[in-house]
Amino acid sequence: MIDDRLLFGGDYNPEQWPEEVWSDDVRLMKQAGVNSVTLGVFSWAKIEPRPGAREFGWLDRLMDLMHENGIGVVLATPTASPPPWMGKLHPETLPRDEDGRTVWWGSRQQFSHSSLVYRRYAAAITEDLAARYGSHPALTMWHINNEYCTHDWGDEAARAFRDWLRAKYTSTDALNEAWGTAFWSQRYDSWEEILPPRRAQYMKNPAQGLDFKRFTSDALLECYLAERDIVARHTPHIPVTTNFMPFWTGQDAWKWSRHEDIVSVDIYPDPKDPWAGQYNAMIGDMTRSQAGGPWMVMEQAAGPVNWRGVNHPKPPGLNRLLSLQSVARGADAVCYFQWRQSRQGSEKYHSGMVSHAGEHGRTFREVGRLGAELARLAPAVTGTHSPSQVAILHDWESWWADQQEGRPSVRVEYPQVVRAWHRALWEEGVATDFARPEGALGGYAVVVVPHLYLLTDAAIDNLLAYVRDGGTLVCGFHTGAADEDDRIRPGGMDPRLRELFGIRTVHEWWPLDADETVECEGFRGTLWSEELEAAADAETLVRYKGGELDGLPAVLRKGRAQYVSTLPEPEALRGLLARVTREAGVRPPLTGLPAGVEAVRRGELLFLLNHGREPVTVSLPGSHDDLLSGASIEGSLMLARYGVAVLRP
Repeated sequence: MIDDRLLFGGDYNPEQWPEEVWSDDVRLMKQAGVNSVTLGVFSWAKIEPRPGAREFGWLDRLMDLMHENGIGVVLATPTASPPPWMGKLHPETLPRDEDGRTVWWGSRQQFSHSSLVYRRYAAAITEDLAARYGSHPALTMWHINNEYCTHDWGDEAARAFRDWLRAKYTSTDALNEAWGTAFWSQRYDSWEEILPPRRAQYMKNPAQGLDFKRFTSDALLECYLAERDIVARHTPHIPVTTNFMPFWTGQDAWKWSRHEDIVSVDIYPDPKDPWAGQYNAMIGDMTRSQAGGPWMVMEQAAGPVNWRGVNHPKPPGLNRLLSLQSVARGADAVCYFQWRQSRQGSEKYHSGMVSHAGEHGRTFREVGRLGAELARLAPAVTGTHSPSQVAILHDWESWWADQQEGRPSVRVEYPQVVRAWHRALWEEGVATDFARPEGALGGYAVVVVPHLYLLTDAAIDNLLAYVRDGGTLVCGFHTGAADEDDRIRPGGMDPRLRELFGIRTVHEWWPLDADETVECEGFRGTLWSEELEAAADAETLVRYKGGELDGLPAVLRKGRAQYVSTLPEPEALRGLLARVTREAGVRPPLTGLPAGVEAVRRGELLFLLNHGREPVTVSLPGSHDDLLSGASIEGSLMLARYGVAVLRP
């Protein structure tokens, strides 16, 4: 990523501590094998305590201290949280919610992404940071802002939204056509009449809401690009990133990732979730796919977080397991929020690499072990990756459209559907990428589409070409129902897709209640079902049994394309995808694994990860060396609870 090291460290917020603590921090960092820290993420008020002032002395000393001790610095622009003086002097920089209420200072990220005043202040402090530290030998990476997640329905956003719409549609006639404003007398005669989708008497225009989500992602991207361009002008040789939140609805990460040198993400699996490992794997697969190669864990927790209803610590070994799982799936950096657990403020119960228990606590001991292991792995793993033969299609705009009011079922939560399909492949040991519906698919033996309500014409043409060229496609329910303007396609599914899957007619969608399932031949369906009429050239693989859909197709196949009109229960979905991938020649890296054991290849290395709470024995063909333990392995290997082995043949 930067050199042949795996970066290891985390957010360092020394401004929260007396300066005499800094030397102890460095001592412990070196003891734990930390080679990278992120500075300055929330330091705007410290650097600029009043408009135009600059207090860099403390940061100068920190940069020098890190360099003297061989620790690289990921330097952040502090623009995620403006100082209180900005909101007081310039109230137009504060965002408004859907009800028009001001979002005040006193927390973080209280900025209107569309405020020209905010953008000027952000550019000025970024310019001064880049000029001062661009040539500092400790600087290894720029980190722009933090977790871009600000929404704004205020006047500044309204002005910018209208400008965005003018650029997209050119005329109000074109906008009215795209938004379907003939419905409910919503026609706009001038641009000035258009507002963000604020609080309304009843359901709001879904096409307007979709465009507002597109605009919000683009407005935040403009903020990122403005700062990125400043630091890149000063330091074209220094990579730039900003940290995504995992599988978050507010940014189109496909679009954003094209503008990052390193794609990074913050990952916080719930330790109490029995499928935490699958979630961690899914976010790793998604981020690696956005990066097109190695990526960065910018934040994870060494122990509990502070924002769930009940915040559980990580049992011994789980932090190491999930960290090495990220490395197995392509991460070249494993970092945390944060280095030292805060004693004050809203995140004093959010864990740190150095917890409240200090250097003698279990958390720090585990962190130190992981740091040593990452140093051993680095020469063999950095920069390597192995391509997958299976891709899961994911699209932010389809997700946004699927969130609208007035939809068939509020129980259909797009992330949960995607996670169910990923889980089926993960349990089967099949390596997966994520891909854009319009992206290049020719390198994949199998493409799966869990649920994409909205598909553009280009995406549909791409799927048709993929199957025509010999690819195997498996598609989930309620896909291709709408076009890019959220206009329902003729017949309730694009006619080209109906032809592809062998569907003559989509008569009705039959969503299911929370406690309802639908019987199918060989399994039960959940969440959704559909009243389909098969075309003469389609093969019905599974039929519904009983109820209103008795005898109708639940799973259809036509050639290399299959359509699954419900969400099968987990074991059934796993079995379905196992059959499809095997028929397409896709094999897991290792078969016959005990339950809960994951096998992942990265380059020439085979990672074995035990997500179970009991020791297991794994049979192995041939002989291997375990890079973590140094042992030579022949025939079989015992993995402890949450155990990991990294094997080289």
